[in-house]
Amino acid sequence: MSRVFITGSSDGLGLMAGKLLIEWGHRVTLHARNEERAADTHRALPQAEAVVIGDVSSIAAMRRVAEQVNALGRYDAVIHNVGVGSRAGRVETEEGLSQLFAVNILAPYLLTALITPPGRLVYLSSGMHMSGDARLDDAQWIRRRWNGSQAYSDSKLFDVILAFAVARLWPRVKSNAMTPGWVATKMGGAGAPDNLSLGATTQAWLAVSDDAEAAVTGRYFHHQQRQRVNPAAERTDLQDRLLDYCTELTGVALPVSEVNE
Repeated sequence: MSRVFITGSSDGLGLMAGKLLIEWGHRVTLHARNEERAADTHRALPQAEAVVIGDVSSIAAMRRVAEQVNALGRYDAVIHNVGVGSRAGRVETEEGLSQLFAVNILAPYLLTALITPPGRLVYLSSGMHMSGDARLDDAQWIRRRWNGSQAYSDSKLFDVILAFAVARLWPRVKSNAMTPGWVATKMGGAGAPDNLSLGATTQAWLAVSDDAEAAVTGRYFHHQQRQRVNPAAERTDLQDRLLDYCTELTGVALPVSEVNE
């Protein structure tokens, strides 16, 4: 039996993965943005051990989520499922950051850095990462005219870069990225053609499975199958640059030596 924490799990893929993991006999902690959504999440999956609360568009709230998780004890796996789409224009957080960047990449980064390292990490990306741009000179879209589709693609590339960076720097932790495909969530829309249940299954499988195909690190998956990745994700210079940028924004560096002792 494993203990698994899933971010952004009050509905959609995250909640589906939580239900599946509980059906498989594992213990699950969920995450909701606020008290109201937490109550709905409790009702949707009362078998969950706990629901932690925090709007991860805020760095301060990201820290509080990590504190809540650590207070509950060490987890065997963390699924970084939380994310927002690009349909709205550029939304700015209280720290002056692009909300899309804050939620889609800074939250996974800071929670990875602050939560007691688990045995496995799963980062939700997208097939759109293939058209992502790894440059960070205007990652907050302050100088450029906003392009939501490109900003989303960039953030999903950064998610894979983060997963691969952690795999390289934390060799004792299995760190992978995955795409659910274009699925019918609030983000994907009702007409999305891909298989939603397989997206949730892949998250859960990477978090707990003993299958040789899942017990790997530094890989990218779709429907439990390893997929081709944007070559930028494997460049260690880009990995280090992203980590340095996130450290600069949050004041928190990814721990390395103490994790591998």
